[in-house]
Amino acid sequence: MDKLKSLLSFTQKQQTNLGFGLICPCNDWNFVYGNVCLLVPALALLISSYMLSNKTWKLFTGLCLRKSKLFRFNYAIGFLCVFLQITTTAVALLRGVYFECSMTGANITLFRRNLCNEKFPHCRTELEKFPCDGTAIPQSERVAVLSIIRAESQVLGWILIGSVMTFTFLLTCTARCYSPISYMQLKFWRMYTQKESEFLDNYTAQHAEKLAKRNISSFFDLTKPIPMKSPPRQAWEKISSFYKFRSMDQYYSILHKHVCTCEDLENPVVRPSVRSENDFSNPAALAFVDEGKLVL
Repeated sequence: MDKLKSLLSFTQKQQTNLGFGLICPCNDWNFVYGNVCLLVPALALLISSYMLSNKTWKLFTGLCLRKSKLFRFNYAIGFLCVFLQITTTAVALLRGVYFECSMTGANITLFRRNLCNEKFPHCRTELEKFPCDGTAIPQSERVAVLSIIRAESQVLGWILIGSVMTFTFLLTCTARCYSPISYMQLKFWRMYTQKESEFLDNYTAQHAEKLAKRNISSFFDLTKPIPMKSPPRQAWEKISSFYKFRSMDQYYSILHKHVCTCEDLENPVVRPSVRSENDFSNPAALAFVDEGKLVL
């Protein structure tokens, strides 16, 4: 719920900032301009959310060297990213200004006929000028037509929001229904992954600071560096892979499994043959395990 609130707040701020820069051209470019302003920000947010996702980079890092990971592409597609894009579009539709600019430039005879309805003589021929002030079109005629378009935009926005919320609810119910993990353990599991991600970030920053300070000190003091222990490359590779759920195990993350099962933490051995390429699907309720914390 906290993630949902943060997403909605972020989306509203983004749409408010973009709305101030909207200047409908009031000519043949209305349709293109309105659609670009309506859809491109949502696409940009979708790409940004994928860029901020841990799953995306777990998938693509080293992808060209291990082409078998291509089969895991569907695992990295997060519903949260798509939800953010749809929410952005829905909020834009509720505001109505993008849809208003777009539809006044739509060269669709049936749409213009139903919208104008023979009551507004200037409507069909000068519809693209309606969003702008200072025209020869009567104010009452402009307001009446634009009110209809904004009402249609808001109806579409609420339908989109209702559809997304219904789909999200059904998807969550299905994931929980088929979950092999109990509700309280899922709650603990989610809390553990968040804390592990926070501690990993803190320890990584502290260790990087110590290592950098040691190297700089050794360089300027012209002395040999003091030995420091750091996880080897194989260990980083191990904890960068995807988590695979097995009912007989009691590991809450890939890092948890690594530190508990690796016989020699200083010299871990990566065995590709141990990885199962056929059965990689985790329960949907555990989709949060590889994600860590949300970055916005």
